[in-house]
Amino acid sequence: MKIGSWAIQAPQPVPQTNSQPPIILAPMAGITDKPFRQLCRKMGAALAVSEMVTSKAELQHTLKTRSRLNHQGEQAPISVQILGTDPQQMAEAARFNVAHGADIIDINMGCPAKKVCNIAAGSALLKNEPLVREILSTIVQAVPVPVTLKIRTGWDPHNKNALNIAHIAEQSGIQALTIHGRTRACGYKGQAEYDTIKQVKEAVNLPVIANGDIDSAEKAEFVLNYTQADAIMIGRKALSAPWIFADINHYLTTGQHLSEPDFAERGQILLNLLNDLYEFYGEAHGLRIARKHIAAIIKPLPGGEIFWKTINQINHADKQYTMVKNFFY
Repeated sequence: MKIGSWAIQAPQPVPQTNSQPPIILAPMAGITDKPFRQLCRKMGAALAVSEMVTSKAELQHTLKTRSRLNHQGEQAPISVQILGTDPQQMAEAARFNVAHGADIIDINMGCPAKKVCNIAAGSALLKNEPLVREILSTIVQAVPVPVTLKIRTGWDPHNKNALNIAHIAEQSGIQALTIHGRTRACGYKGQAEYDTIKQVKEAVNLPVIANGDIDSAEKAEFVLNYTQADAIMIGRKALSAPWIFADINHYLTTGQHLSEPDFAERGQILLNLLNDLYEFYGEAHGLRIARKHIAAIIKPLPGGEIFWKTINQINHADKQYTMVKNFFY
């Protein structure tokens, strides 16, 4: 399984790096839907991981889940993240998603959201290492595609067990491990730390992907050099600057930055995304989803805050689109 220049190959999960490491779009609930994943792939992301999909069978036919299962026209490999706490239920969810086009199954043990942790899912699972082992082994044995894992460094600053989880992952047949450099208790506060990621990379023989606060090409280079990670994952910065993937790729290759998109180019990127969102969700729902993308790209620009307060009240897709077009052109 190739991700850019990097291969995940069973049964030996060792990266094949003959050029720069892959730059990957992180899974983000409510953000990394198909239109945004396709945009980031066009912008240079080697892989774009889907929003997390529930493992509960009774929810697999809801409108939200059906939209998350839609991979038609997406560039391979398609990585789908699943969430849950029951090994057999998650294994069935993995099989279900493979049947619907997933080339990679990613397991969520990194989400710090209260509604996820309150059901002992996401990063809350890090407290239960025997259950982690059972979940990973069961899913790996259930599907014929690579299985990857995303975790945090631990559940609080006094209980960092990423190294233990990494060994469990390696023994269970996990093909790549993403580590966000914060604990569950930290949420997104403070600064990500990379010492734990470096420690894990030195201790295991599987691809390690570094994640957390990577918001520039220079930061990407630093994190790769410091941790010796095999790849990096970009999350929140991609929402406001999806062109960051192209810039990092260019910088790692040449040592030079690409020119940032000018005002008009940013407008065209956003307008193309709006069209894709309207088409994918329908105009009514697409308009609501589009608001977060409009805010992320426009609010930092001159006049963006005032414009955002106005456009956020609009309830018609054609008017929303026209106002964005007028703002840029």
